[in-house]
Amino acid sequence: MSANPSMPATRVLAVASHVVSGYVGNKIAVFVLQSLGCDVAALNTVQFSNHTGYRQWTGTKVSAQEITDLYNGLRQSYLDDFDMMLSGYIPGAEAVVAVGAIAKELKEKNRGTPGKFFWVLDPVMGDNGKIYVAEDVVPAYKSLVPYADLILPNQFEAELLSEVKIVDMESLNQAIQALHDKYHIPHVVITSVKFSAPDHPADHLSVVGSSITSSGKARLFKIVFPSIDCYFCGTGDMFGALITMRMREAVENVPGLSQRPSWLSDDSTSVLEMPLAKAIEKVLASMHEVLSKTRDGMAAVVERTRAAMTEEDMSDEKKAHFVKTKAAELQLVQNLNCLRTPMVEFKSKAI
Repeated sequence: MSANPSMPATRVLAVASHVVSGYVGNKIAVFVLQSLGCDVAALNTVQFSNHTGYRQWTGTKVSAQEITDLYNGLRQSYLDDFDMMLSGYIPGAEAVVAVGAIAKELKEKNRGTPGKFFWVLDPVMGDNGKIYVAEDVVPAYKSLVPYADLILPNQFEAELLSEVKIVDMESLNQAIQALHDKYHIPHVVITSVKFSAPDHPADHLSVVGSSITSSGKARLFKIVFPSIDCYFCGTGDMFGALITMRMREAVENVPGLSQRPSWLSDDSTSVLEMPLAKAIEKVLASMHEVLSKTRDGMAAVVERTRAAMTEEDMSDEKKAHFVKTKAAELQLVQNLNCLRTPMVEFKSKAI
């Protein structure tokens, strides 16, 4: 039985990092997408033993040429029949360009059939005011954004792309409109927004989204939700995978919308009825449930891991960090129902 019988058959090319153990990048994307009934082709941009939050890892990054070669192999075997593409972490500007070339080729291939192909781009560049990629990655992403259908920057990445510092609701609106104006990007979601506002308590976060009108004006909404006082890796990857399928699902619920370019609703559609707003409500419901259950299960992981350690190991600060980080790995497999049938609690509000 299909995980989501209301969804059409969907084939996604997921381009992101890979870890042998744990959950970030494509280790999240593939599981989440498959759990929602999607056929996934995973093109891994790195192969690491574990994610970098452990502060030690082994493995290698994939070169731009290897990315191109892997895709060419798919194309030569008639395996490039993708309905959607989700791209996450890409190591280096040349590799970003190579991934962009794949997306451009897929868009050109489907140019005669509006709505046939949809690219979700997460421009992974940095967070909390710091760039953690090479400087030349930023202009590489700026050159690709106009080809995407939906982008998923965090607050810092939105500032880099829009060149607007986000400090309040007014500057946030300006940043999103700038993204629409500069790049003609149809859909924007800023995945984590935090600043002082009357309806934004200090212990809450916001996700802010927009789908443009036919004249290029932003149609803005936000969802405010309580933050969970834990550090997790991979939350952006989980958001990207969930929004990919939930957007597809929401669009299918509107007759004819899947045949419109970039799945853009007509101007008469109210902000809160837009598929992007509906999709994000489900995405955040899943995420809040999974993260809450991961937090609640941390103590058991710590106990199980420490039981196999010596007293000397347990007193080592570095090894204690390994244990803490292991406990914070997202518990996806144990909480499959949270991905498939979440209880929507946080609702969109028009801005």
